[in-house]
Amino acid sequence: QVQLVESGGGLVQPGGSLHLSCTVAGTISRLYGMGWYRQVPERQRELVAWITHTGVIKYGDSVQGRTIISRDDAKKMVSVQMDSLQLEDTAVYYCKAVISTGSDGGDYWGQGTQVTVSS
Repeated sequence: QVQLVESGGGLVQPGGSLHLSCTVAGTISRLYGMGWYRQVPERQRELVAWITHTGVIKYGDSVQGRTIISRDDAKKMVSVQMDSLQLEDTAVYYCKAVISTGSDGGDYWGQGTQVTVSS
């Protein structure tokens, strides 16, 4: 059974930084794109950052310039560092990965981790 295990999150002060990590647990045959999305109530889930297996990166407009995504394929991990956090960054952050298990494949999501920006 493949699962995405997220770590990080919690309470962050305005202007502070956030580091989230996500590790793929279970046996896989191929790891494709990985990244992070976020969602607030009554709004669509939006892209934070995405990195393909070839290293192409895309950032969401609202986090561009203050966010860095990286991946470590040996550890099956993707991480994101976000600086200068604002109140509007409060959301549930979800890890996503596109994975092939050999017999199956597709999009996998983590359970989500709450990030609250507040003083």
